[in-house]
Amino acid sequence: MSEQPGDKQTDRSQDDSDPAAEPQEQTNDEHTEAEDDRPQDPWAARRELYEHVPASVSGSLVGGDQTGVSGGSVGGDVVLGTKVEHHYRIGAATHTSGDIPSAELDQLSREFAGYEELVHPLRDRLREKRVLVLYGAPFTGRRSAALMLLRSLDAVPVRAVDPNTPPTALKDEVNSDSHGYLVSDLVTGRENPLRDIDLWALRDALQEKDAYLVITVDLFATLRGVDPVPWVPPSPQAVLRSHLHALVDDPRRERELLALELSQEFLGRNDHQLREAAAFAKALADHADGTTTREELANVGPRLVREQVREWFGGDETQLRDKAFLISLAAFDEAAYALTAELSDTLYAEFQRTEDAGREPRVGIFGTSITKRLRLARAVDDWREEHTEWGPVRQRVARFQEPRASVEVLREVWTSHPSARPALLAWLRKLAQDGRPLVRTRAAVTAAVLAQTDLPSAMALLIEGWAKSKLYRDCLVAANALATAHAVGAPNIPPILRSWCEEEAGPRLRWTAIRAYALVGPRMPDEALQALAKAARTGDDEQEAQHIAESVALLLSDESASVRSRVLRGLVELLRDGPSGRRLTLHAFVLACARADSRLLLRWHAEASTGPTEDARWLSLLWQTALGDLRYTADALQALAGWVLEADGDPQAERELAMLLPTLVGSDEDRKRLDHLLGTLRDRRGGGPPAVAHRLMAVL
Repeated sequence: MSEQPGDKQTDRSQDDSDPAAEPQEQTNDEHTEAEDDRPQDPWAARRELYEHVPASVSGSLVGGDQTGVSGGSVGGDVVLGTKVEHHYRIGAATHTSGDIPSAELDQLSREFAGYEELVHPLRDRLREKRVLVLYGAPFTGRRSAALMLLRSLDAVPVRAVDPNTPPTALKDEVNSDSHGYLVSDLVTGRENPLRDIDLWALRDALQEKDAYLVITVDLFATLRGVDPVPWVPPSPQAVLRSHLHALVDDPRRERELLALELSQEFLGRNDHQLREAAAFAKALADHADGTTTREELANVGPRLVREQVREWFGGDETQLRDKAFLISLAAFDEAAYALTAELSDTLYAEFQRTEDAGREPRVGIFGTSITKRLRLARAVDDWREEHTEWGPVRQRVARFQEPRASVEVLREVWTSHPSARPALLAWLRKLAQDGRPLVRTRAAVTAAVLAQTDLPSAMALLIEGWAKSKLYRDCLVAANALATAHAVGAPNIPPILRSWCEEEAGPRLRWTAIRAYALVGPRMPDEALQALAKAARTGDDEQEAQHIAESVALLLSDESASVRSRVLRGLVELLRDGPSGRRLTLHAFVLACARADSRLLLRWHAEASTGPTEDARWLSLLWQTALGDLRYTADALQALAGWVLEADGDPQAERELAMLLPTLVGSDEDRKRLDHLLGTLRDRRGGGPPAVAHRLMAVL
């Protein structure tokens, strides 16, 4: 394109009154004077996009089966219930104060059948000490174990004590006629730790009343001099079976339900919470009763994953910095943990600016726990070899256990918490300016998910601003976002690309659409080729013609053989469609021959020569035409020369060339041209023609 970064564009800027648009303008102004702003090499750009998108999206992006954001299997994590509860257990609804109904204890006893041995070792200690502190991870059945422990000592009725009661005031709560007391997830902190002297005072009061108290705490409770007892829970698979038995009570029917494909998928994973096992057992029991269809049963996972995400962002239990980490992990799922944590603190600072615009953000340097963060996010980490600009590097990678969680987090924040949008938009714009390809790619993927959820807002507040930027780097992020958005099912992307490809759209929008067609083309090759051919007819700029030809060349060198074949047929038709069609066809073809990885077009011709299609004949036709057109003869011969040099020492490449070269001879002039190429070719050390060149001359 002839326009430089400062050239005038069609005015489609965002409304000046839109506060979310201001950071974009500031960002662009900072880079107006960027030196040597040139488009990134299209093959390298496509390679970076494919390497750095998360695995859940990559299959959709390259035109394969849709296994990512908008699709995916239905099995996986499920969470309890359809409403958020802050005190969880296995069984019916909880009560935060007052006596726990005996019916609830009876039901819990049926569900807990088979696990009595888990609480027996604790019973003697509770009988002796009168008070027991039981600690463990959230949603591991600590509350159920505590109730069963009290019931085993006949300490009923059980009174639930408010967990917000200060530890120093717990003694005052032991004043009813109950013989059992439970504090579920006692709230502690630096200012109100649970101390040994608090337990001593409780023990005396309980001794006088012949009562018992169990306090459950999580792994990060603040304790002073207290010796807590660890809770080792049963497996989710065992909980599923026991709950199903309590609900169905028919061994044969239970075996049939557990043999279902969805049940086997659930049982095959070890990362479920116990409340999820209880919820899935209830869904299976409803399916057995006929009140839940198979489709509804299959939807239990996706529906309840959303509830987990709403729980994270729907209240104050999750701290703001942890919420920023959850969002960053959603954007950088399967990326290096250090990168995710670094950028989550950047987002945390943006959130602080929103909450208190008059104060400078403060981000603590130390004090964050990797273990705590990953446990909160229900994420795992492992060591993996990752692609970088400097080659593969071994890095610590973090990912959600549930693949759907990343998309649900972004959707929830974008649609249910609009006050978070200014900070999220500012953060994504910073990511798009980052020097690391992975970061820029994930900014585009995140924007694509937002576009799938809310296309008008994502386009107006984010993607269109990138596409109008004075920097090609931003335009490329917009192109990646649009291509990914189409791959994951966002609506109306093809019409947007068609409108941006029009001449009156402006040079940067037009460039963005041209580059996007190279990426989205595998999913719509005919439409992409038609749009690019139309752009070639309406444009008269040499640089833009190069960009259009590069996009067509990328389509012609796609990984999918069916896509390549359709594009090839379209190019043969364009060859006869006037001067602009001929120029585009030959330019793109020569570029594809020279730039495609691993001699793709050479191998394609060899495979097609023995196949049922006419691809081999059409490839030969384009070769003959390019070699005979003086504007492309030199580039075509250079591409052939590169293949000959690669064939030196590669018998497979030599056989493929031996099949191709004779088809390129339509006249004595063609033969002389190829003989001259092979006879004057210099080997990689600058010497005479390699031996393979002489053998290929014999073939000619």
